[in-house]
Amino acid sequence: MPISEAERRFLDDVSLDLPWGLVATFSTLARWRPEDVNRSADVLVQRLRGAGVPVEVHEPEIYLSIPYSASVTAGGITFRAKPPSSALSVPGGRTGKLVPLKANPKALRSYNRDIKTLFGGSISSVEEVKALVGGNIVVMQGFGNPALTSLIEEWGGVGLIAVNPGIDIHWGTCTTIWGSPDLQDMGRKPKIPVVAVNNPDGQKLLAMAAEGGEATIRTDLGEGWFKQKIPVVTIPGTVEPEKFVLVHGHYDSWEVGVGDNATGDATLLELSRVLWKNRDGLRRSVKIAWWPGHSTGRYAGSTWFTDAFALDLDRNCVAQINCDSPGCRWATSYHDTRAFSESAHIAESVIHDIVPDAVVRTMRPPHAGDYSFNNIGLPSFFMLSSTMPEALRHEKGYYDVSGCGANIAWHTENDTLEIADPEILLKDMKIYLLSALRIANAEILPFDWGATCDEFLETIAEYQAASNGLADLSDCKAATEALKASLAKLADAEPTKRNAALQELSRILVPVNYTREARFRHDPAYTVPKLPTLAVAADLPDFTADHLKRVAQVELMRGKNRYIAAIDQARRLVEAASQ
Repeated sequence: MPISEAERRFLDDVSLDLPWGLVATFSTLARWRPEDVNRSADVLVQRLRGAGVPVEVHEPEIYLSIPYSASVTAGGITFRAKPPSSALSVPGGRTGKLVPLKANPKALRSYNRDIKTLFGGSISSVEEVKALVGGNIVVMQGFGNPALTSLIEEWGGVGLIAVNPGIDIHWGTCTTIWGSPDLQDMGRKPKIPVVAVNNPDGQKLLAMAAEGGEATIRTDLGEGWFKQKIPVVTIPGTVEPEKFVLVHGHYDSWEVGVGDNATGDATLLELSRVLWKNRDGLRRSVKIAWWPGHSTGRYAGSTWFTDAFALDLDRNCVAQINCDSPGCRWATSYHDTRAFSESAHIAESVIHDIVPDAVVRTMRPPHAGDYSFNNIGLPSFFMLSSTMPEALRHEKGYYDVSGCGANIAWHTENDTLEIADPEILLKDMKIYLLSALRIANAEILPFDWGATCDEFLETIAEYQAASNGLADLSDCKAATEALKASLAKLADAEPTKRNAALQELSRILVPVNYTREARFRHDPAYTVPKLPTLAVAADLPDFTADHLKRVAQVELMRGKNRYIAAIDQARRLVEAASQ
């Protein structure tokens, strides 16, 4: 849709002056130790107040794991390493036999725990991999991640060495606990040491593993509850001030983290300035928040906010927009834009309005980033921002990473000022600003739940086909088709009722598509399949033992009940609003 005169008023006010100053300052500040994170929050608050923008600063205690140092000693050689946050700290070392394990690198990046997806045909059964891994230190190509760490631990491994793909070692995390733990989460705290090494050293370790060599892993991390600052700006709307759009990103980073995420912090700073200055032109409110604990707490900052303000988010938040890694060098493509189905058209149209010749492709967000709001049920879009065109990435010989616009400086000490590009940052800031405006100022909330129903129908058909006749999902299909047909009636509903129904639909349909846990809890940090309660239908042919096949059928029956009940509830909601 064309940019309106009212939107142009906001966009023309965007400048690089304030945000680029923050990028330059943050390029000199390491931001992963708690005291440094709080100091950088003070910088943010100072810049906001200096621009005349009021800001509230929360100071919760959140649970963090701070990695300090690590090493691997094998064959008389000590190799440099980095421990991911939440790895078991063993400063005195843990020794074991090295065993190599080969997995699909793309599956490792997806945080997948499915053995078929992880290993393809190279591992035939869990028993086989347990026999290989049990009592040993596993050496694997790729990035260490939470799903893999939890599996190696379950299979009896005593340590994990992740061989990164390049000459640098990337920081990361290895816990499946999302945010600060509660009593149910504590059992999933990693109980093995994990380290990452660079590729040249990793190849030597893989060779030693092939010869049956041993290694000693040493890791040094600190864990505990730390008071961390969460700055939040609220720009009030003039018509429905209680309703709001949440735009957010993390301000803690590995090292100085310019592309991940100083550029995002600068974007949020400029959005705050422009929106506050022009707040008389807002229908609904906009909240802008900066999170600590993204890197060392597995999204502990955004999770605390979700928990502490859950009821307000449930009642009043109409959408969340995540801002991570905008404005990086060479990042001129938008082919990896993340959005829920109901929000995809918003993301696509906004990008094309700001960058008319952009390559745009939207896809399902992974269970990652600061998407700490799925269990409440917020319509969502964006995660990582613009990225490098695939042809250019391959030309440069860059492997795939999860940020920095595809620059392989991601999560390393090389993510410094040259990773940011002011011209690209200016475009991305306008994309985020226009995205917030399109929701905050829409008379009717612009979410396409018919597109979500289409996604559900595609997923149901996919699972049905994969089940090889062992599952009958026809009742799920019928319920979804009935909901989609009912949605057409909303067009004639009174605007207030229509908006209330559009908001409430998200509270029903987002959790059923993105979560296994109950609302107001947080799913573990590994891959959540589409319509997770129905996903077992696709796995039925893999259960060869009669007992397990019957157990899986019980799980599917319960999953179908949850799904159909949710869809029926959504249909009743739509029909009531349409009367």
